[in-house]
Amino acid sequence: MTAARLRGSILPPWLSDSDELHLSKPTAFPGARRKGIHGHRVIVKPGEVEFVEGMWLSTWERTWLDLARQLPLNDLVAMGDQIIRVPRPELEGRERAYSTVEDLRGLVGRHPNLQGVVRARQALDLMRVGSDSAPETFLRLSILDAGLPEPELQVGLRPADPRPPSADLGFRQRKVAVQYDGGHHLFEPQRLSDHRRDKAFEAAGWAVIIVDKTDMEDGFTAAIKKIKKALRASVSDSTVAAGFAEEA
Repeated sequence: MTAARLRGSILPPWLSDSDELHLSKPTAFPGARRKGIHGHRVIVKPGEVEFVEGMWLSTWERTWLDLARQLPLNDLVAMGDQIIRVPRPELEGRERAYSTVEDLRGLVGRHPNLQGVVRARQALDLMRVGSDSAPETFLRLSILDAGLPEPELQVGLRPADPRPPSADLGFRQRKVAVQYDGGHHLFEPQRLSDHRRDKAFEAAGWAVIIVDKTDMEDGFTAAIKKIKKALRASVSDSTVAAGFAEEA
């Protein structure tokens, strides 16, 4: 847990706000016995710890696996999505993801008896590259739980364009775009950019649905209703268009 906080991992508030210090040691060594420290004895295989800024930390992958015994499934998926997302080099100073689903699956396979491994396998099946934040992951999972088709992530308006306006989630065939606007979207420069983005989608015949923190606090109930309505409308529009084509 301490490694996750130091790395800036996506965690629920009850973990990210904790000031507890957790120290893990291989099973061959005695556990930590110091005041204020939660000691753990773990089976560690080569490549699962690394030296970062003067201290040994579990890798991103191993940290994720260790937290599988504590995190609810959706939070574990969100943390996993953070690990496998492709970064924006100009903003983040790195070009590669922290890991891949394949590498995480290999790690899980090397620890078949670790507590939480079943939940880790479930999370791997739900993780997707392209989620830029925990709310986007939670929204995608809510869409799936509602029985709707799985949305694409980071949907470019014009696939052939290298830098087109994009939607956080979307249904390309139905022309439905879903944007999750977090707190930074309230600032004026970002609001203007968002406005141009949404107008571009609407001009191309897409329905644009804006989701925010209020929707997340509601469990995305209202947002899911809007998405369902937009998807139904797109089917109706397609049926009408097909009818006109047949009459012509």
